[in-house]
Amino acid sequence: MSQLKAVQEKLRLIRILRLLKKSYTYEELSRITGLPITVLNRYVRGKVLPSSERTKELMELLAPYINIEEEVRKRIKFDERGFFDNMPALSDTALMSLIAEEVASKYMDKDIDKVLTAETDGIVLGAHIARELGADLIYAKKKKEVGVEKFYEVNYVPSASGSVMTLYLPQWALKKGETVLIVDDVIRSGETQRALVELAHQAGAKPVGMFFLISVGDEVEKLKGEYPFPVESLIKL
Repeated sequence: MSQLKAVQEKLRLIRILRLLKKSYTYEELSRITGLPITVLNRYVRGKVLPSSERTKELMELLAPYINIEEEVRKRIKFDERGFFDNMPALSDTALMSLIAEEVASKYMDKDIDKVLTAETDGIVLGAHIARELGADLIYAKKKKEVGVEKFYEVNYVPSASGSVMTLYLPQWALKKGETVLIVDDVIRSGETQRALVELAHQAGAKPVGMFFLISVGDEVEKLKGEYPFPVESLIKL
């Protein structure tokens, strides 16, 4: 294992411990791992990195206690009308980092140049994934900004609104031939995500995949039938 890979594994363990610390006490984690509370505390706080051997042992011990999908579901808050708030999931940096690692591992061989999303909530997830891929994050906006001379733009009609919306992406942000991973926090009707694909095509870029944290309904399945690249979501509501 390379030194970089070894460090990445250690950092992943720390993220897992930080995530578990929100559901388990140090006493409980100590019983699970067999390590003193003081040692676990140093790991969680990032004061000390475990050895490679200990990292492997702890990964195996903690694996049964980690379910990323369930961790996201636990953080989604529903109101009495059935609407949901996913901000508790998006704001959990340890959780987002673990999800980003999983997503990035599937696209490492694609040499992703840009991660593309739409403002605003998709930016959080996009930033984590872009960091793991070593790619730049770009995002389309709903308004043109002063100071940008040329835009790619796409009109679309969200099914729930009955009105025409437009997404704008500065032309400097995406170049011909670049590979693009499209991400978003939630997909409902799919119009926004189709607009992102169209923006990429306008630029002459190549979309190579789509990932969504949450999908509502069967839109992911529909997109799979429309595009030649992978389309997936972590959880479906």
